[in-house]
Parts: sequence; C-alpha cells; structure tokens
Amino acid sequence: MKQYIQHTLSKGLLLLSGALMLGSCTDSFLEPDPLSMYEPGVTFSTESGLQSALAMCDRHLRSYWTHYDNKNISVPIGTEYLFSDLCLFGKTDFGNGGCYDNFADKLTPTNGIADGDDNRISYFWGETWTGIKYANTVINYIDNVEGLDEATKNAYLGRAYFHRSFRYLNLVFQFGDVPLVTKLLEVPKQNYRSTKQEAILEMITKDMEFAVEWVPEWADTEYYGQVNKGACRQLLIKCYLATGQWEKAEKQADILIAQYPMMQDTFGTFENVSATDTWSIDRNVIWDLHRPVNKHIAANTEAIMVMPNSSDQTHVDFLTMRIFGPFWNDGRLKTPDAQQAVLRPARNAGDYRADHDWLRAIGRGIGVCRLTHFAQHSLWYVNGVEDTQDLRHNSQVGNWVNMEDITYSNTASAYDGKPLRLYDDAGKCLCTDTIRDWYDFPLYKIWLRDEVNEAKAGATEYNGATLGSDASWYLYRSAETYLLRAEARFYQDNIKGATEDVNEVRKRAHCSQLYTSVNIGDIMNERARELYLEEWRHAELVRVSYCLALSGKPDEWGNTYSLDNWDKQSGTDPNGGSYWYQRLMHYSYYNKGVISSGQATQLTYKMDKHNMYWPIPNSAIIGNNKGQLAQNYGYDGYDENTPMWETWEEAVADEDRTE
Repeated sequence: MKQYIQHTLSKGLLLLSGALMLGSCTDSFLEPDPLSMYEPGVTFSTESGLQSALAMCDRHLRSYWTHYDNKNISVPIGTEYLFSDLCLFGKTDFGNGGCYDNFADKLTPTNGIADGDDNRISYFWGETWTGIKYANTVINYIDNVEGLDEATKNAYLGRAYFHRSFRYLNLVFQFGDVPLVTKLLEVPKQNYRSTKQEAILEMITKDMEFAVEWVPEWADTEYYGQVNKGACRQLLIKCYLATGQWEKAEKQADILIAQYPMMQDTFGTFENVSATDTWSIDRNVIWDLHRPVNKHIAANTEAIMVMPNSSDQTHVDFLTMRIFGPFWNDGRLKTPDAQQAVLRPARNAGDYRADHDWLRAIGRGIGVCRLTHFAQHSLWYVNGVEDTQDLRHNSQVGNWVNMEDITYSNTASAYDGKPLRLYDDAGKCLCTDTIRDWYDFPLYKIWLRDEVNEAKAGATEYNGATLGSDASWYLYRSAETYLLRAEARFYQDNIKGATEDVNEVRKRAHCSQLYTSVNIGDIMNERARELYLEEWRHAELVRVSYCLALSGKPDEWGNTYSLDNWDKQSGTDPNGGSYWYQRLMHYSYYNKGVISSGQATQLTYKMDKHNMYWPIPNSAIIGNNKGQLAQNYGYDGYDENTPMWETWEEAVADEDRTE
C-alpha cells in the first residue's frame, strides 16, 4: 500500500531543514546557505538524504495553494486569479494600503509585492527559489551517493528536474527573464545576470525529456504525492508548447490520455455537505471527482498527480470556503423589510434550525477573491446558449450555488425561508456591497469539510479544511491533458481534432452544447470551466500569449501577436497588448472606472499592459550589487540594454564566477 509523503520522511528531512533553512527575504537565492550543525556533504551522501530532499520538494509544491498569512485571509493561488479574467480582490474593507485593485499605478519593484492579504507576488518569488534550491540539492549531491544503479540515479535526477522545471516554467511566465540557478552556492554570488526566457525554456524542456525517460510510472512510486512519469509527461507537454514544438506536445498527450482515462461515472466515497437539510448534493461524477478522499485512490484513473494534505502531522489548512466564497451573512445584505438577510447561529443556539444551516452547507465566506461576471455567467454560454446541463455550473444537482438559491434565514423578517433577492419590488438594491457579498460560485470546488468546527456545536465559523480535514488537491489530471492537446492541435491547424478534445471534456460534464469548431478562446474558456483553482491561471494565460506570438495564430477576436512586441507594450486603453491583456479587457472589471462597494473606500480596478509580468523585486536587484538583473518592461529600472545571457549554457558556465 502506498503511504503519504509524511510517512517517508526520515531523519534526513531534519538534516535537510538544517542544511537548507532559508530566510524570508526575497533575494535569498543570492545568498549562500547558512551554516548548520550538519554537513550537507555528509547528509546527502546517502540515499535516504536524497529521498528526504525530494520528499521536501513534493510537500513544498502544495504551498502555492495552501500557504496562508497569519489572519487566514489569502493563499498564493488567489493572486494568480487576481491577474486573470476570472477573479478580482473583493475584501472591500481592506483599506487604502497595499496593492489589490489598481495594479497599473500601485505595482512597482518596491511597492505592492509585500506578501500580504492583498496579493502574494513576493511569496511566488521567494518560495520558487526555495523550491529550486531543494531540487538543486539532489542534482548537486547525486554523484556523492555510492551504490546507485543507473536507473535509480536517473530516477532521482528526473524527479529533481521535474521540481526545478515546474518552478522555472511558472517563474518565467510570471516574472519574464530571470536568473538561472542550477547549482548550490558555497560562497555568495552577487553578479548574476538574467537569462532569456526562451533559453530557460529550452533547458527545462531538455531536462523534462530526460525525466520522462527515467522517472517511474505512478504504479511504481513509493507514496502518494511522489513525482511520477505521468506528471513529468504533462510538464513536458507544456514545455513543448512553450517552445513551439506542437507535434511533440500532441504525441506526448496521446500517450498520457491513453494511460489516464477521464472518470465518467460516480466513484469512490460519496461525501455530502454537512447540512443536508439546507443544501444537498445529487451524487454526480464532478462532485465525486473533487472530493479530497477520492483524489488519490486507485479507482481515480484521471489523477496524474495529487498533492496529499490530510495527515494531522503535515496538514496545512486550506480555507477555500472562507477565501473564495461570498460574504453572504454580511449585515449589509438585507431582506426587503430591512432585516439582515442570512444569519449563522451555532448549532447549540436557541435560534438554530437545521434547514437554515447555510454556515455548514456552503461555508462562511468573506469574499477575498470574487468571481468576475464572466466567470459566473457568460463563460457558461456555448453556441450562444446557456448550458444549464453542465455539471460544473449546475445548481440543480448542488454543484454550483447561485445567490438566489440561498434563502433568508431571519425569523424577524416576513421573507424568512424565501430565496434571496438583489432588488426589492421598487428596484432598490438590497445589498450595499455587491462586490464582496453577491456572486455565484462553484461549491464543488471550494467545499471542504471543516473538521475542527464540525466538532464544535458552538462554532459560528466553517472555513474549509482545518486540522484533521482532507485538503488533497490535484496537481495534474487528464482533463487538462485533453485541453493541452487541443491547444497543440490548434497551433497545427487541426481544428477538427482540437474541437474533439474540448468536446470530450464537455461530454464528461454532461453538457448539452458541444462545439462545432473551436478557437483559442474556446480552449481557454474550457480551461476556465474545468480547472478553476487548479491551474495557475495567470501563468497559463501568459504562456498561451507567448505561444500565439510564436505560432502567429489569431485569437478569438482576430488579433495576431508578434514576438517583437507582445510583451513590450504599456497603457490601459483596450487596444493592443498581449492576449493576456485582451482577455482581461473583454472579461474582467479592470479599467472600467471606479466601482462603488458601499464602503468608504471605492475600488478602481486597473491593470496596465505591462502588468502581464510582475516586477523583479528591487531587493533582489540591490542584493545583486556586482551585477545587473533585468527589470521588466514598464517598471522603474527597466533598461533594454541590460546584458542578459542568450543561452542557458552561458548562464550555467558563469555560475561559478563570483567576481
């Protein structure tokens, strides 16, 4: 029987922690590892040391989804969605500080990237270098371990390459041209140069070809959450797409789809919501697919790689309902007779009613990341028709919750028990903060049983996966593989094949509307429907923007993009920019003017074309005081003449030079 990651962690993990402990400063990749009581050359001279380093890499992956600040208000993956067509920052009482709405004016190399409640850009920068350092540990020390046969050694290397490549693929589509670090430093190096994005993509593609050859299949892994050949193949597909090797990407997807068929029927354990008298699920394949307890079972043939998060020893809270759900019990949401619309009494309170227990049915949201109108509504139209049968947007089976599905739960109101309304009979809005309090949402994605509060009869919170809860999450599954193959076929003008792939995903969701012909927008729309809170939405949109420039193919509006300037434009007008920017202009609230939330602070959702890439933190640039890192276009410090390494080989050859 496979064990979870935590069951494989031996004393070597403690040694790894001591040898590789990093500070939180954003330029930590520039610093040598601090001394410890352990000697890394000894720690990583044994196979158990390598195993511990890779186990740390595996566990570290999930931190991009689950790491939260000390007030449990945000998680890193939310920032990926704020820089996309699907979400906006909704916590309207945040105040005037931080950078959460007006990125065009506020986001700079010194401002707006402080790893706070508003966004976690700094986290992505700092923690990605941490992950790269873990992977480089295995790569650098592998030759010190005696007695490994070629297959075993190369499997370790392949897994380490996966972790480094996964982080670099996302890093270059978040931050553009960045330093290439492939070695562990023995002395400080402060003379880095940035390496061209395309050079890094070339290197990680080569590394992933090696990984696909040597890393074992899922059935031969030692524990759930360990990198397997299927995960390496999925990452290689993305690398092939990012380097314009469309045919190779398609062939790899063919293999993966044959190995990991999508789930078509209900399976595993049926886990209903906690308050079934208030809201109940009609069992369906989409609901079962996203129950954590079903994600890592052998019956789930669709799961390519899952990030386990269920043990009390290594569990990290994932408060999905709190962060991504609307603030439905806010006092500013009223009944037509001016009472608070929905209450959340504890189960041991005198006014508790089991058929009005919205707290445990849908979770206590605070609306930090709220869906755009596009994500709630127009996304779900195909062929000009709203597809009401799509299980991913279906409130009849319980997967999706419309605000009007919630009922008033206040006995002081004559409307108690009736569906919520946004307007009264005279047309007056009954909600003074529609940004935070009023939006529909996919319950099947964010509902996680809150074991801590489930055990407390007096609890008035129900936030998501707390200690003792299962918060396992998909890294990769084959539904995405179909959409990656559709993309590869699109670039090769195989529209028929691309359409078939998108429709396969739609058929599994029981959609009534199928495509007759798809464009890149249809493919990206299907990714939005299928992969919400799984894909890194911003990084994927930027990757596709780059692929469109590489291929010369038009987007859904007929725009074509050039490698000469797709990432070198600024301004907030609706014309030009990248495909990423066009998606935001067509589908989000950015650059539409001031939006009143009913709070003293009015929000100006604003995004510039140059915000496609996040700024290189100024602290990293200053720390590199014997060299010069390239700042991204549009930010203070940008200089088109900043020297950069054109090839990855040049960058690697320079790593030992410290003067």
